Amino acid sequence: MSAPTPLVDQPWTEPGRGAGLLDVVRRRYLLKLLVRKELRVRYRGSVLGLAWSYVKPGVQYVVYFLALGIFLNLRGSIEDYPVYLFSGLVVVNFFTEAFGNATRAVVWNAPLVKKIFLPRELFPVASVWVAGVHFVPQVVVLLVGALISGWRPELLPLLGAVLATLIIAALATGLGLLFGSLNVVFRDMENFVDLANMVVVWLSPVLYRWDQVASAVPAWLATLYQLNPVTVAVELYHYAFWWPGTVDTPPTALPPDLLVNSLVAVVVSAVVLVAGQLVFRRVEGRFAIDL
Repeated sequence: MSAPTPLVDQPWTEPGRGAGLLDVVRRRYLLKLLVRKELRVRYRGSVLGLAWSYVKPGVQYVVYFLALGIFLNLRGSIEDYPVYLFSGLVVVNFFTEAFGNATRAVVWNAPLVKKIFLPRELFPVASVWVAGVHFVPQVVVLLVGALISGWRPELLPLLGAVLATLIIAALATGLGLLFGSLNVVFRDMENFVDLANMVVVWLSPVLYRWDQVASAVPAWLATLYQLNPVTVAVELYHYAFWWPGTVDTPPTALPPDLLVNSLVAVVVSAVVLVAGQLVFRRVEGRFAIDL
């Protein structure tokens, strides 16, 4: 009969602590359940259901196009303005929904947090996935509109769109972990995030072109603006779905250093993701008490 393994040789972990986002990967089945639950709760009693994923951005697009494209005549200065506008809106909508819902995710799931232990990162990540579910129909509408306007798919620009989607997903997840954990302690965080999301729509090159910003602010500020991951993601979607369908638009319509800016955006998003995870792990021990 073999001797029992000494206790000192057994790995010990702090109770209530896991491996963070790695636990989300290991427990993918729980992530699927949370995503389904959130979608079911959100559309309970709704007549249109998931069709709201088309209606909301559609109404938003019509309002912006009427106000800016027609009333302010921006469509006269930007070729194929409807596709330009909508390709930027779908990116910003993905980011704002993912960031806003991930910030509230832990508080929304307070009963689960207080009663059972499971990786708490599941809640913000599930909210980002739900935003992704809503993002897909918008991309489908964008594809249809771009095809009607004369767009034809090209490999490199489409890879740029995939990269942009990953940048936004990582950035929103990192910020959601960061502000979601702080929101448990300070409920003002969700109001701050709502204000930030409102600002993002107007400070991203969705309604206007990047060179209009470059000509209105100092050079160093214009550089910081172009390195913003959301700005980079919007420009990559312009490169993927708007630029190939234009005829008379000059090359300067896109930032000249888009490739370098994209690499910087990848690094920034990764840093934000790691920082959000570290803060989340430090604060999560208080969740059950503060909720």
